[in-house]
Formats: sequence, structure tokens, C-alpha cells
Amino acid sequence: MRADRLVATLLLMQSRGRVTASELASELEVSVATARRDLEALSAAGVPVYAQPGRHGGWSLVGGARTDLSGLTASEARALFLLAGPAAGGAPELRSALRKLVRALPQTFRADAEAAAEAVHVDATPWGGTDRPRPALVDRLQDAVVRRRRVRLVYDGRDGPSERTVDPWGLVDKDDRWYLVAGTARGRRTFRVDRVRAAEVTEEPAERPDDLALEDAWADVVATMEQRRSLVSAVVRVDARFVPILRDHFGRHCAPEEPGPDGAVRVRVAAHTAESVAEQLAGWGSRVQVVEGDAVRAALARIGAELVAQYADRRYSARADGLPPGTVRR
Repeated sequence: MRADRLVATLLLMQSRGRVTASELASELEVSVATARRDLEALSAAGVPVYAQPGRHGGWSLVGGARTDLSGLTASEARALFLLAGPAAGGAPELRSALRKLVRALPQTFRADAEAAAEAVHVDATPWGGTDRPRPALVDRLQDAVVRRRRVRLVYDGRDGPSERTVDPWGLVDKDDRWYLVAGTARGRRTFRVDRVRAAEVTEEPAERPDDLALEDAWADVVATMEQRRSLVSAVVRVDARFVPILRDHFGRHCAPEEPGPDGAVRVRVAAHTAESVAEQLAGWGSRVQVVEGDAVRAALARIGAELVAQYADRRYSARADGLPPGTVRR
């Protein structure tokens, strides 16, 4: 995990004063090229590390060997923790390293560094969809989270755009879709960043619960969403090689069993309506067999009948007119 290595690299530098890319590669069990790229990434992120050429050269923190990392400015400490923080959720070793690094920072930097480490949570489990670009407003909202400043949003909700002022608690990267978890006058709310038309960071201090853990707050959001999205399920039978594709379509609502002797797998899939399940299965044709779920079977039959009614007559009439098979009359 790269963020883990970045923190380990910085801790090695503060303890030894100067290291070479070769020494880092040996310590972290990576290639010399990888160690050099990590050092360059720290420098590019604004962390004050620099290379000293020559026979006795290497990479050092500005100011030489220290145990308090006083070479870091406040903005540089934030940059480091924004790099490492999102990866720490699933890595106990990295969380431990971040705690040690916080204690090594000057007291005046610690609050911002801790806020930066907790500003973003990464949830890699897909809800379906494809790769999406990072919204331009993420950096602005992330800054508001770290500095604890209220934000005025123009948000495109179900009833159209509206303006609201929120206390930003944290950002979540969910399968390349970004969400802002925030406090409002009505309690905690979650906003899709790609629906935020404008965001103005104010100088008003934002309120944030002292015991807030972004990962736990997001788990509550996911549980609520999953309950809404998984009201209808069906069991399908499909060749084992297609299971990864089904998982991409249905995300966490895809529960395969062990393959049978013929290589086929029973998979339970779910969505918020039978029509939604059927729409995602319709393109599979006979490659998927629905073995449980009458409502989904009925929805598939309706979709099939609609397709036959729309396309079959045109194809057959084209053939009757002596046109090549598959020709659609217009």
C-alpha cells in the first residue's frame, strides 16, 4: 500500500536523518525505482524532503535529522496526512504509524493533521457504474472539512436546486463517486458531490461531534441505502466465468454460491425493484436463468415481449421482401 510506504519512509528519514533510495528499497522490500518514486511523491506533495547528490548523498528532511519533524510546516503536514489518511481505514499498521507521526508533530500542527487524516474515507465496494472523474469541488470541500468551516451549497436535489448551509464532517470516495457527509439543522445528511452546483467556504466555524468517526458514520449511511436498494432479490443460475461481471453490475448485492459440478453458479442478486433487477439481467439473454423470483421473471417476460413487438415484425417483413437477414425496414 503506497500510503503506508510514504509514512514509513518519512519515519525512517526522521530517525536516520538521511537515507538513500537503495536503503529505503531494502527496508521496505520494494524496488529502488519504487523507493525513488515515493520520495519524489513526498516532495511533490509539499513535504520538505530533498535530494543531496554525491558519494555520501541521499534524501533528507529540511533541517537535518530531527525527532520532532519540526521541518514540516502546517500546510505540509496537512498534505502528508491527506495522502496517507484515506488508506489507513483498512490498515491497522498504517493507523498506528499515523498516530506516531501525529505525536512527532509540533503541537500547533496536530489538530489540522488529524483532521486531514480523517477528512476522506474510501469505500471500495461498488454500487455499480463505471469509472467517473473526480469532481472539481472535492478539494474545496476537503479544505473546509480540515479547517472546520461551514459551507454554503447550491445542491441539485430531487425537487430542483436549493441553497443550504452545512457543517462538513468528511468526504467519502465510493467507487469513484464522491459524497459529503455533513451536519445540518435537521441532523446528519449525505450529499453527492457531483450534484453540488456551487460551494462557498465561509469563515464561520463548523460544528462537528467530538466522537464522530467518519468510517462509522458512512457505515450507517450505507446500511440505510442498502436497505432501500435491496427490497427485491432473485436467484439466478449462470456460468462461473460470468460471476465477476454480475458483481460489477450489482455490487454488494451479488452473493454467489459455490460452483456446481457443471460449472454453473447460483447467485442471489438484488435491487430496489423487480424491474431494476430485470433491466440489468435482460441483456444476458439465455446466459442467465432466473431460478427464484417470480416478480423478476415476470418483469423479464414483459421486457422480452416489448422487444419482440418492437423488432421482430420488422425483421421478418424485411426477409419477406427479399432483403438480407437482419435488415430493419424504416
